[in-house]
Amino acid sequence: MVRALALATGLAVALSGCAVSANEATGAVSEASRPAIGSKGSLLVANKRGNTLSKIDLATGQERLRKNSCKNPHELAVNPGGQVVALACYGGTTVNIFRNSDLQLIQQIELGKNARPHGIVWYPNDRIYVTAEGRGSIFRIDGLLTNTPELTEFKTGKEGSHMLAVSPDENAARTTDLGSKTVTRIDLSGDRPLPLHVTVGVEPEGIALTPDGKTLWISARGSNKAYALDPDTLEIRRELDTGAFPLRLAIRPQGDFAVTSDLADGGLTVIDLGEGEVVRQIAVSSAAEAEKRQQVTILWSEDGKRIYAAETGSDTVAEVDFASGKVLRRLKTGKGGDGLAILD
Repeated sequence: MVRALALATGLAVALSGCAVSANEATGAVSEASRPAIGSKGSLLVANKRGNTLSKIDLATGQERLRKNSCKNPHELAVNPGGQVVALACYGGTTVNIFRNSDLQLIQQIELGKNARPHGIVWYPNDRIYVTAEGRGSIFRIDGLLTNTPELTEFKTGKEGSHMLAVSPDENAARTTDLGSKTVTRIDLSGDRPLPLHVTVGVEPEGIALTPDGKTLWISARGSNKAYALDPDTLEIRRELDTGAFPLRLAIRPQGDFAVTSDLADGGLTVIDLGEGEVVRQIAVSSAAEAEKRQQVTILWSEDGKRIYAAETGSDTVAEVDFASGKVLRRLKTGKGGDGLAILD
């Protein structure tokens, strides 16, 4: 069921908004309260404890908008044109769509009883994929910005399907299943009717595909390890030690490096994907601060020069210069900032 919160004219307004120029963080290290010279665009933050959505101006570091969103919002996905954002309402059963210019809620898409949507990605042609953790499934939503989107549900057969990665060709999706402590591959084309499940370390959670779709990377928070898998067979090709409790894993848009978000020690583990090796550690906070900060979601800028790390416990997002490993500043968010997205 779709609850339309705007007329067709409202959707047209959302799609006609102008995007800001690309994120080009090129400045020197600055004080925590000062902007990084050259930062452009906006950072969207889902504040899961405040039930709000924030829009932060990266040039000034100031929060420009904060609007009510939904109960316990988590992951975000921006449409390719940058006019609207989809928010997974983890405390409920809907995906909410907001106009990025003013964070106006324009549509809600109902996924059904106990859905608890979490991981979410947006593909061209107004299509998103989103996990429904409470239903043990993935939804594909086509025609997202129409009044009659089409929902297709794919069952993972596992509990707590949390984060996901979808192939560039959209033939398959992979999830990390917190309840079952597995990684699952779901065929989206219909050629393989049964899901494939494997156990990867202890409590796999972070997940990302390389841009070419040839390697699946997993971070297992209970093992303090990252794993490179064959994306089709889920066979483990390589395992690497990371920092403590690697909750997330994100691959640089250029495809050359990945980082894990190590919640328990407040750091980032940098993996050279070409060599398949850990090459350095970045200290975002100290181990003593880690419990207070609660570093969770991580996001690369499109140019690969910055990493944004949501610190849920301190209501901040750390902006990190990748080349130097320096924290340039901390951006204030609403309560419990978690899901992140960048508007260029």
